[in-house]
Amino acid sequence: MAIDQCKDIENGYGQKGLEDLEQPFIQKKKVLDSVDDVEVNAKSNGSIAMVLLSTCVAVCGSFEFGSCVGYSAPVQSEIREDLKLSIAEYSMFGSIVTIGAMIGAITSGRIADFIGRKGALRLSSVFCITGWLAVYFAMGALLLDVGRFLTGFGIGILSYVVPIFIAEIAPEDIRGGLATLNQLMIVIGSSVAFLLGSVISWRYLALIGILPCIVLLLGLFLIPESPRWLAKVGRGKDFQAALRKLRGKNADITREASEIEAYLLTLESLPKSRLLDLFESKYIRSVIIGVGLMVFQQFIGINGIGFYASETFVAAGLSSGKIGTVALAIIQVPLTIIGAILMDRSGRRPLLMVSAAGTFLGCFLTGASFFLKGQNMMLEWVPVFAVAGILIYISAFSIGMGPVPWVIMSEIFPINIKGVAGSLVVLVNWAGAWAVSYTFNFLMSWSSTGTFMIYAGFCALTVLFAAKMVPETKEKTLEEIQAAINS
Repeated sequence: MAIDQCKDIENGYGQKGLEDLEQPFIQKKKVLDSVDDVEVNAKSNGSIAMVLLSTCVAVCGSFEFGSCVGYSAPVQSEIREDLKLSIAEYSMFGSIVTIGAMIGAITSGRIADFIGRKGALRLSSVFCITGWLAVYFAMGALLLDVGRFLTGFGIGILSYVVPIFIAEIAPEDIRGGLATLNQLMIVIGSSVAFLLGSVISWRYLALIGILPCIVLLLGLFLIPESPRWLAKVGRGKDFQAALRKLRGKNADITREASEIEAYLLTLESLPKSRLLDLFESKYIRSVIIGVGLMVFQQFIGINGIGFYASETFVAAGLSSGKIGTVALAIIQVPLTIIGAILMDRSGRRPLLMVSAAGTFLGCFLTGASFFLKGQNMMLEWVPVFAVAGILIYISAFSIGMGPVPWVIMSEIFPINIKGVAGSLVVLVNWAGAWAVSYTFNFLMSWSSTGTFMIYAGFCALTVLFAAKMVPETKEKTLEEIQAAINS
């Protein structure tokens, strides 16, 4: 889920209404652009080995994110049987991770600014390790929920810090490619949890969830802090040393260092934004688009379907939910890669609409399978429709509805309100995730057919919302995007 929502928070160039405030940066950039080709070539000849290592270490946090999100799906029946949990108790366990993540995501910006990007990664790892140990030793619902909440808080921090860290250390020419590893590793982590959960017990799966945290903690000793953060807090010597370590000892970092310093001066000159500023007429449509996409992303049912996929397959008539969860694990990774490729080729809005239409089809087929089961009609086809529906749904979501709303969100807000707008959007997303994951089992008890038809309705509304409200942001500057939104 989640998660590229904040990766461009500090990488925009403002909007037309801020031109006067940005003149120092613009003038300095013009001077830097006149630097001779020898200097530019010297920079480009630097090593990226440390950048790659740093990215690999950071995305261990993304893998941990995916492992935590994917944990509950394959182990639901086993945990309920071992600990004698009711539907309400397991629903709380499955959904409380989103409450922790919501709190973690809201506080993550301040934490990362106060103790640094590496400090925030360390803190999140400690919370996740503590949470997994609590789950492992749990003998009842209370400790189980406490552990799930702590892991949620940890991944809430990770959901912000990992993409920010990658964006701040990567050279401009490979930043986009490295940023896609964040989403890919989240999906891989989820898929690994699905696969391992089908062959090992839930307690051992909790212990395995600790491993990426340990790798992350050890790896942080080998990599530098974000140069941008070091410059922001006034640690000039450390800033230069970190940037040189990332670019290679033979690289000329003068140009890039000057650009970072000039950009930070520009940020400091911008007025501080407040939550109420989001409701000004020049921002309100961007807010509606950003919040609306997050509402639809959650209320099409992804966290309910994903968290409880195993039991859904069993309810539809499969002898075991493990077959379905293994199939989900296999298809998620390649489809996420396809979605990343299509993002800049087909455009954001068409991909979003096609993806939403695909999730509608998946929900409709799954709902139809439960309807047929209830009517004792075509019973041999019921499991086929259910599995096909869920697989189509997850496939369609992985291609577009998963990553596209975060990408659009990072593009539609002017730089001076990105921080507060990003916090609002993250809050809405995790609140929606909790609502859906907590109510899913209750809705299924009420009507399995009705549950999936409700989700199908939200999928159809998503197509309409994208067609009427969402601008195409592919290959457009921030100024062009703002013009399209406010036209």
